[in-house]
Amino acid sequence: NGYYFSVWATCFHSSRDFSDMVFVDNYIFNKDVFIQFNSTVGEYVGYTELGVHNAERLNKDPNQLQRERAEVET
Repeated sequence: NGYYFSVWATCFHSSRDFSDMVFVDNYIFNKDVFIQFNSTVGEYVGYTELGVHNAERLNKDPNQLQRERAEVET
């Protein structure tokens, strides 16, 4: 019905030993990132009003943060 939602997760690294690996998990609505988890930051960051609200909610959940932080190891 004209709405677009996707999740884009990727790892970035610049060396062969993967010691500098960064995991980024983007949540996209209508082609705009509204919330992002970055393993360097270690928590969710909201970029829209909806994203800020959800980032605050997700950052209060230690289990969710632990799952996301562990993704860089997998």
